[in-house]
Amino acid sequence: MKTFIGIDLGSTTTKAVLLDDNADVIGRGITNSRSNYDTATRVAKLEAIIDARLTLCRRALKDDVPELAGRLDDFLTRLELGFRREQFLEQLRDLEQTCIDHIDGDRFAGQESAVTDVLEAVFSKLRDEAAEIYGPNAERRSDFFRDIAGSRYLAVAEDLAKQAGLSYDLLLNVYDKSIIEVENRPPSEDMSGKFLRSLEELVNEAPEFGVDAATVERAVKSALGVDLEEAYLVGTGYGRVTLPFSKEHIRSEILCHGLGAHMMYPDTRTVLDIGGQDTKGIQVDPEGIVENFQMNDRCAAGCGRYLGYIADEMKMGLHELGPMAMKSTRSVRINSTCTVFAGAELRDRLALGEKREDILAGLHRAIILRAMSIISRSGGISDQFTFTGGVAKNEAAVRELRKLVVENYGDVTININPESIYTGALGAATFARRAVN
Repeated sequence: MKTFIGIDLGSTTTKAVLLDDNADVIGRGITNSRSNYDTATRVAKLEAIIDARLTLCRRALKDDVPELAGRLDDFLTRLELGFRREQFLEQLRDLEQTCIDHIDGDRFAGQESAVTDVLEAVFSKLRDEAAEIYGPNAERRSDFFRDIAGSRYLAVAEDLAKQAGLSYDLLLNVYDKSIIEVENRPPSEDMSGKFLRSLEELVNEAPEFGVDAATVERAVKSALGVDLEEAYLVGTGYGRVTLPFSKEHIRSEILCHGLGAHMMYPDTRTVLDIGGQDTKGIQVDPEGIVENFQMNDRCAAGCGRYLGYIADEMKMGLHELGPMAMKSTRSVRINSTCTVFAGAELRDRLALGEKREDILAGLHRAIILRAMSIISRSGGISDQFTFTGGVAKNEAAVRELRKLVVENYGDVTININPESIYTGALGAATFARRAVN
């Protein structure tokens, strides 16, 4: 099967999309960029291939195992969770060995054996927790290995270090050195073994699905055996200049976001993309070709990085900002969306007794007001209007956007896709397909 790959290297996350020859999305992948674009590219691409395998499994099981009708989504979710657990355990073994390898130097003089024992106990506990972390009803704030393993390592290591009479800083130092190395070694690309181990466990331990194990295994093996030929790849995004591609394989963010929005919503005429580092207002023609655009200049004010800074100031998770702002009963006027000054204004507002939810509502409104100004300079909003980027998942930002669009442009169709964070990668993948076809 020919595949066409688009990779969007953002400042905070890197996304990949795989298209088949019919221009259907068969795989999506995302990872933290963490300023290492080479690793981020490999991981995002690998994640998209994993997702593509799941898509092929879905097709095969739907055709060959009709008994799963109505329960296919649940079955595939369980299959993927098992695969992710296998992947997590593989990286955990790598992290454990790397940590042990870093136990040297004067700081560990005479304590090497004790530190090794504690590390082995820490990782043994983390392995025991894997089944729960990737259980059917588990809630994870992140799907990235560093976030999951890091939060549990720090909690478990602190307790075990105290019990062993060791300095917690020793274990922290070992982890900090090791996690960077492990992150730069993505999981192995041998997926079949992980999928089949997950499948065997699922069929044996979940008899409620009532399927014939041999039939299911044949269907999954056929999906895993499909050759995913990489016909062409196009890169875009904030870090595209770091990609080891010739210029024929690179497209601008503006072109990719315009075309990607068109692929999701063919009647789109105006696109707003709020990413980690910039905000873009784009006008496209009926074919998805960019006619005009504007973007913020000089700084990341009002973008994803700005929201991340606000979350840090308020000691909240980035994902908590939107829900908190939605509780507001009044919007506090925020005078600055400058990251440098926003912290000071935020602290002043809190000192004056303003509620956090009202301050956050005002911050979201200020961000969208800035975005509306950029859209206006690009040519205003035409029906249909598509909102993309990571901030499109923020319900408070969406609420303010809807209000301001109606106030300024009347009743126009506003498109917000759950997969909008992949818009740039989708546009890049579409350029890749066009390059061949």
